[in-house]
Amino acid sequence: MKRPSNGDYAPFYAGYIKNVPDDVIKALEDQLYLTNTFFKAIPADKIDYRYAEGKWSIKEIVGHLIDNERIMSYRALSISRNETQSLPGFDENDYMRESNYSKRNYYDIVDELRKVRESNLPMFKSFSEEILDRRGVANNSEVTVRALLFIIAGHEIHHINIVKERYFNKR
Repeated sequence: MKRPSNGDYAPFYAGYIKNVPDDVIKALEDQLYLTNTFFKAIPADKIDYRYAEGKWSIKEIVGHLIDNERIMSYRALSISRNETQSLPGFDENDYMRESNYSKRNYYDIVDELRKVRESNLPMFKSFSEEILDRRGVANNSEVTVRALLFIIAGHEIHHINIVKERYFNKR
């Protein structure tokens, strides 16, 4: 699969997209195991840890990954079906504040993230090159279906790197 072009997404997403290998489907499949293993290996005494006041806990980061994947995959579905209406943005902090991730069982949340990805992969794999190039508007910016798949994978990489660097001081 070819990579998205700069005009396929808002500049904000460039940092996510650059970290994704060319074969985004394989990257998304690999993340099923790698992300699940990574988050399940975090010690129980760290799942509610926040590296600074006002920052999310690791448990909430996993919840944010779920929310983001659901929203981005909905955008991909909508645009793949030639939706002409502008799709709304979302404020991740508002979503977190209104969620109950901090009160839920951590391992249930990690399992939910895996299930969300498992349910999205068949749809992602079904997209033809023509569908991957379809454009729509989300959060007031043009985006292609192709770019959304890269954004999903890159967003996950971004947050795992944050956990490693800021929660465990590892690169």
